[in-house]
Amino acid sequence: MVFKFVIISDEVEDFKRVIRIDSDATFKEFNDAILDSVGYTHDQMTSFFICEDDWSKVSEVTLVDMGKDSDEDIWLMDSTRISDLVEDEGQRLLFVFDYLTDRAFFMELREIIFGEELEHAVCTKKVGEAPAQMVDFEEIEKKLTAQQAASDDLDADFYGTDEYDISELDDESFGSYDPTMDY
Repeated sequence: MVFKFVIISDEVEDFKRVIRIDSDATFKEFNDAILDSVGYTHDQMTSFFICEDDWSKVSEVTLVDMGKDSDEDIWLMDSTRISDLVEDEGQRLLFVFDYLTDRAFFMELREIIFGEELEHAVCTKKVGEAPAQMVDFEEIEKKLTAQQAASDDLDADFYGTDEYDISELDDESFGSYDPTMDY
């Protein structure tokens, strides 16, 4: 049986990948197919999350054992077959490719093809450029610095000068207050 997954990104509007993979393939094979389809290196920590319809995370499949101290099952990519956790069309998954900033691809099992087998995963559709694999924090800092400088200029112009006359706030300048009046 072959699974056909559609992969999209919330960072890049015109990005899309379609990957066909055997249901008995491991999540590690799926991981490698995704990374290859977007041109990412294989030296970063990644994880799959099996999700509910509203994208809430149910189970995690990790690249390495993270040593979690919970009662949850630990699923490792090398030893977990996709069919162990995914079985229905419409099943949603997240593929976290940047752990530091929790950036991920959104995935959905669009089709189950019975009576077919694949030896290796195949990317059958590539649309658009993938987002950068890692966030460039120096570039972000430059943008934030530029935005702050622009904001500082706006503040000076927007709020006027620092000089004002405190007497402008005297009650007399507003007239008298009558508590019986409905303002």
